[in-house]
Amino acid sequence: MKLSLEIAFRFLKANKAQTILIIIGIAIGVSVQIFIGSLIQGLQKDLVEKTVGSSQHITVLPDKNDSGISDYITKEEKAKKIEGVKYVTSSVDKNAFLNTDSDSYPILVRGINNPNEIYKIYDRIIEGERPKNENEILIGIDLKKEIECKVGDLYEITTPMGTKKEFKISGIFDVKILSLNKLWVIADFSTVQNMFDLKGKVTSIDIQVKDVFEADKIATKFENDETYKGLIIQNWKIQNEQLLSGLSGQSISSIMIQVFVMVSVVLGISSVLAISVSQKSKQIGILKAMGINNKKASMIFLFQGVILGKLGALLGIIFGLGLAYSFTKFAVNPDGTPVIALYIDWTFIILSGIIAIIASSIASIIPAVNSSKLEPMEVIRNG
Repeated sequence: MKLSLEIAFRFLKANKAQTILIIIGIAIGVSVQIFIGSLIQGLQKDLVEKTVGSSQHITVLPDKNDSGISDYITKEEKAKKIEGVKYVTSSVDKNAFLNTDSDSYPILVRGINNPNEIYKIYDRIIEGERPKNENEILIGIDLKKEIECKVGDLYEITTPMGTKKEFKISGIFDVKILSLNKLWVIADFSTVQNMFDLKGKVTSIDIQVKDVFEADKIATKFENDETYKGLIIQNWKIQNEQLLSGLSGQSISSIMIQVFVMVSVVLGISSVLAISVSQKSKQIGILKAMGINNKKASMIFLFQGVILGKLGALLGIIFGLGLAYSFTKFAVNPDGTPVIALYIDWTFIILSGIIAIIASSIASIIPAVNSSKLEPMEVIRNG
């Protein structure tokens, strides 16, 4: 084994230009694989984060015949104990109208038990501050533009039942979604309950899970729990089938590209090593005549494949990370942030390197088999 390894190194050093070209070829294949894979994963993470990252993943709703969910505190505590759950909060959401001197604007009044846990509302205040009492509200940036108001202004909100209450705008938030910025009005939780005659009840229990792609499995746990019997359990996967289909299509495309890249690398290495067998046939014949057996002769080319694969994989990882980093620097939004955030998955990167080494080893099998078939006397005689 040691002799075969030493000879493999000598063969590689003997033709440095050829060796460097093979290593660069493997490196390019690995770097493309890492770049495309990281790009697709980053895009998917970004899409998921923007669509469902700061929202509920599972929603518990009352039966259609009920106005709200009673005993919601018990149900909240139970939800927090279910494995995979990250945040739980109760909400009271009701349609209403915000009245100005000249018009009325449809809004969704939201009383959220913990506004900053799932929705990060307080972190998204861009003007003013969070409400300090039950008579203050937060509104979205687009609603502010529509009604042409400012922090500190007073507005009356009217419910469909005719209940009216005056509120002071304490702050403006921006959740980066036009429809929500125009519709949501965040008010005190108990105040909204009282306004809509829902004291002791909520209209939903919102749950955020640790792994968004496990939301459907965790939702099943709620469905099978007696605590939530008679309630409607929804998860974001059911409501976003088109998004999931798009993510699945991206993943399949990425895998296909990576497979074809590695196939081309395998064919390239195999053909170059096959030529190397032909070039080194006289040396191999002499080695066999000196006593080296077929197994050791084969191992020379197998070792070459492994060495080339390791060096190419290492260089490819460096190239791939460099490409991914460079992409985030020249592909940017007007505000300077990357179009697609850099996402580094070391498991995927290491796996890509291992696949390259395995592919290189496989590519060396045919040349290794060919070398074992060489007859020493015939090779030496024919040169």
